[in-house]
Amino acid sequence: MATKINIKNIPTGYQSIISNGTHTIIGDEPIKSKGTDLGLAPTELVLAGLAMCKVATVRYIARKKGWEIRDVDAELVQNVKRGADRKLTPTVEVQMKIEGDITDEQKQELLLEADNCYIHRLLHSDWNIETATALISEKETSKIQ
Repeated sequence: MATKINIKNIPTGYQSIISNGTHTIIGDEPIKSKGTDLGLAPTELVLAGLAMCKVATVRYIARKKGWEIRDVDAELVQNVKRGADRKLTPTVEVQMKIEGDITDEQKQELLLEADNCYIHRLLHSDWNIETATALISEKETSKIQ
């Protein structure tokens, strides 16, 4: 099933109302980028998705194996270098803390599974991002008919 996100950008700062049709969050740019800083910035949203996938994968695998864990925390830090050709090279540092009654070997297995989560694999794959096209509004659609 395809993942679909709708976004409406409003005139205040760069605030955007982001929805999947069921849930809604606010995105924005920081003040230093002339935003209002009332929501997560685009890069933060990407990191948040990766972090959430990693911690959810750890919990899923632990439950599947019957391992007793409590809190699973992650901290991700992204640094980006720009090459002479303007190509961006991001590096994401990931630190995770898994609390629970598990051995060091089990903890290492869970960390390996976190690195194999869906979003981690997706970000490592070749993306085909198509060129943006214009949406036709309802007002424009009624003119065509």
